[in-house]
Amino acid sequence: MKIGYARVSTSDQDPQLQLDDLAKAGCEDVFTEKQSGAGKERPVLDQCFRTLRKGDTLVVWRLDRLGRSLKHLVETIATLEDRGIGFCSLRENIDTTTAGGRLVFHIFGALAEFEHSLIRDRTKAGLAAARARGRVGGRKPSMSRANVKKAAAMLLDPHMTKTEVARHFGISRVTLNESLKREGFPLDPLYPQAGGEHDK
Repeated sequence: MKIGYARVSTSDQDPQLQLDDLAKAGCEDVFTEKQSGAGKERPVLDQCFRTLRKGDTLVVWRLDRLGRSLKHLVETIATLEDRGIGFCSLRENIDTTTAGGRLVFHIFGALAEFEHSLIRDRTKAGLAAARARGRVGGRKPSMSRANVKKAAAMLLDPHMTKTEVARHFGISRVTLNESLKREGFPLDPLYPQAGGEHDK
């Protein structure tokens, strides 16, 4: 049994062209979804997958109607294959129920892995280049060094509390303490040797 899946990105787009071609391809049932391809949640597609049975073939008008990316497309088709379900894309003339279609699918799988490797290598190269320039990965500090110096200077005033200083910079006392430690300032400039805090 051939089951079709059609998708348009917005509610004002017309899926009729897809529906006509899916009907011509012999689809006995067609699921139509109005959802952006970038969205992870596609309830109609989920419903379509629940309907598919071993020996069925899922038919789409074009590959981009099904997959968010090449990797996602390959993973989806592999899942169908594991369930004994064929896949057919009309515009690209791909049919995994044929030897030629399966070959194309395996080429797609190799391309997806190649793309993943390239992204991984570029990420590693970028991190290495950043480290060579003295930068490290991770979240940007909540306080710049300049602001930490200002905070340390404000804490020299015995009438200024840490709570007030933290509020001035829009951070918590914990973040203020962490920032002072990071930049090498004493937690309490008034009593640097004792290590105490004049604002409890």
